[in-house]
Amino acid sequence: MNGENSVGGLSSSELLVDGGFRQGWWLVVDEEDGPARIVAGPFEERAEAGWAAGDPGVSSAVAARPVYGIRRPDGVLNRRPSPQDWAWLAHLAEQLERLPEDWANELSEEDPLTTLVVEVTAALSEAGLLLHDTAGSAVGGACLTPEPALGGVVVTWRQHDRMSVDQVHGATADAQVQEVLNRTLADVLRLRGFTVDAFGGASGHVVRLAC
Repeated sequence: MNGENSVGGLSSSELLVDGGFRQGWWLVVDEEDGPARIVAGPFEERAEAGWAAGDPGVSSAVAARPVYGIRRPDGVLNRRPSPQDWAWLAHLAEQLERLPEDWANELSEEDPLTTLVVEVTAALSEAGLLLHDTAGSAVGGACLTPEPALGGVVVTWRQHDRMSVDQVHGATADAQVQEVLNRTLADVLRLRGFTVDAFGGASGHVVRLAC
């Protein structure tokens, strides 16, 4: 089956770009010696490409996987960031904007701690744990503080002001929930491969890149 197969995807004219290149999601099979082979596409949505993998009309469906990119006239697929990739990068950038304004001024772009901050932010965001907006938000979230002297990033959880400031459910509930959430952050980051050590009497944790 050649790369013109659409198997429930878009017609050949719907994802054309300049010079006859075609962009979208493609179902491909990796070859041991050479570029990935296109078996179906293009599709507008990743899910459509995934569904096509189960179509009996698609050869080698078991090994096929969806990839976003541009199919050149010679049939070779040039991979490109997908709309989902761009949306994720925009979300990550928005999360990093929530960090204290002075953190970027204290670290250069080449500093390993800068990379660590981005990787920790990404890991938490992928788990659905958002950063606390330091620009006066009462909602709460994860707080990240790069600490060059410790060689890592101090990570703590800030609860909503109703819990942490107003303590509408009492000081005991505030302390117990805080402990659970700090431990949750540590567990998530350990599972993602970071080295995590208790800090400040377990009120937070120092996160470092795994050795």
